[in-house]
Amino acid sequence: MRRMDVAERPKHLPSIQVCSTSFLWIAFQLTQPFQALAAVGQCQLMSTWDSLFSHLRQPIAQILITRNDIVDRTQYVNAQNTLAQLLSMGVIPIVNENDTLTVSEIKFGDNDTLSAITAAMIEADYLFLMTDVDGLYTANPRTNPDARVIDIVQDISSLEADVSSAGSSLGTGGMGSKIVAARLATSAGVTTVITRSSRPGTIEEIIEHHSSNDATSSDSALGVEETKPDPPLHTCFLPSDSPVHSRSFWLLHGLKPHGSVYIDEEAYNTIRDTGYLLPSGVIAVEGKFGYMEAIKVMVAPRPSQTELNDDYPMACSTPKEAKEVGRGLINYGYAELSRIKGLRSTQIHSVLGYSGSEYAVSRENLAFFEMPSRCMTPTSLSSPAPETNNDKNPLNDIPAASANQ
Repeated sequence: MRRMDVAERPKHLPSIQVCSTSFLWIAFQLTQPFQALAAVGQCQLMSTWDSLFSHLRQPIAQILITRNDIVDRTQYVNAQNTLAQLLSMGVIPIVNENDTLTVSEIKFGDNDTLSAITAAMIEADYLFLMTDVDGLYTANPRTNPDARVIDIVQDISSLEADVSSAGSSLGTGGMGSKIVAARLATSAGVTTVITRSSRPGTIEEIIEHHSSNDATSSDSALGVEETKPDPPLHTCFLPSDSPVHSRSFWLLHGLKPHGSVYIDEEAYNTIRDTGYLLPSGVIAVEGKFGYMEAIKVMVAPRPSQTELNDDYPMACSTPKEAKEVGRGLINYGYAELSRIKGLRSTQIHSVLGYSGSEYAVSRENLAFFEMPSRCMTPTSLSSPAPETNNDKNPLNDIPAASANQ
């Protein structure tokens, strides 16, 4: 984010949060060890931010987040509260992953996902993913002269179903992770924009453009028309009509699943209405998970009697036969759930010798993804212009989400 963008930010959006470039970039001339380099770069990076914001007399704060801070519910809420308090004080948080403590996956590109998660945590109005291309293209502009920037993406769940599939032509070099970040943010009700960072004032102009469009729609109804200047090129991902709430977002996107629980379509329709999963609805279990660990909820065809064995999950694990529909915190470990799957809750005690809960997953610990409203293969969306850094999406298997009421 450039100085002008901060200094001249729209008055109706008084709060700004920055998800900064990795500390490793500052010390990139060295090679290893990564954690030590991150510690060196951390001081230099914050010194640079402090110097830039001091010209504006704008106080800033540093927030370092690790994956464990997201996984642990208490730490997640503490991070939420800290960010909210800083923003209420008029302080701009500079957010980054704590690379000095992260053992694995210290790499460029993590900040796309991190920015989406923190945007959801603070219930932001906008998330800007600044890059070196104008947005998401209909085709590769370097090879197709007819390629154009997609202005508005209304149904990102349908778009992302194609992006995450094998052989997707939406491109590499960072755009994939930005689309996934947009999916995470829009699922939480955050309008997300991908645009070029090299032009000062871009953020303000785009926000004013979308704000004026809302006002113009009202004026048009009254017969008043006003010509507005074109905004900078960008792609705007509209927020979900049914955004997730804080806990549902945490369940869907903050936790690392340790296994999968398979249910059939009938059970899926039932738990969407009731909000909880009974052992009787479970047809198969996969993975090694313990009590209150995160699991994937998978919908698969109910097996025949000859298929009811331990190999069933492997036999139906292809995307065509099993689809992830939600995530939850399980009330029974893998071994226990394997013994009581398909049974009534009244039978749990006789099988296990105890009954910890009548539910496999309780209502408050279950959330569902938003399924695409239609089956759409966006063949017109070919490769966007490659970005400079070749980042990799760390959460490319997570669909868009909707709230579990």
